[in-house]
Amino acid sequence: MVEALVAGVIAGYAIAIPVGAIAALLITLGAQHGARVAAGGAFGAATVDGIYATVAVTAGAVIAPLIAQVEEPLRWVSVAVLLILGLVLALPGLRPQAAPIEAAQLEGAGAGATKPRVTARRLFVTVGLLTLVNPVTVVYFAALVGSSTLATDAAAAERTVFVLAAFAASLSWQLLLTTAGSVVGRVLTGPTGARVTALVGGALVIGLAVRAALI
Repeated sequence: MVEALVAGVIAGYAIAIPVGAIAALLITLGAQHGARVAAGGAFGAATVDGIYATVAVTAGAVIAPLIAQVEEPLRWVSVAVLLILGLVLALPGLRPQAAPIEAAQLEGAGAGATKPRVTARRLFVTVGLLTLVNPVTVVYFAALVGSSTLATDAAAAERTVFVLAAFAASLSWQLLLTTAGSVVGRVLTGPTGARVTALVGGALVIGLAVRAALI
């Protein structure tokens, strides 16, 4: 049981720590919306990691070859999604800065003019779906199970411990990223800081898309 716990923790950190599009996205979300709201995205990414871990310890040997057959088209889907995501993140930084709005104007504005609020639930769904696009996660977990880190004949309790440990490890890292992003957001306060955060975050995600296309 202890071996399954350690294996799960190592697996969770090993798949979560490498810098990638989801890491860049979570840092940007933390800077733009704060740690509490961005935590929804962290839970979304960690939940998908947990789902992939479950698939790996139950049917990894069967799933991995199937994913390998469609790895190339999935890679291009990932590139397209990352490009769109990068543009969406950078768009606020490309818009002309609006003139200050007087308090009287705000009081006279109708409720219909309010901007849709970003919620933790919405980020949970968005980041979770984006994490699903990356097929490397499930392939990694399948390879991990097949490499005797977790015995193929492990009991159900050991497999459960492995999955929960991987989820907890992934979640702790994703929350660290959103918290770090929120600290950056507090430092870069004001319109200029928001513009810089949007442009840097978007450029980083677009750069990751280009790198994925060239691999």
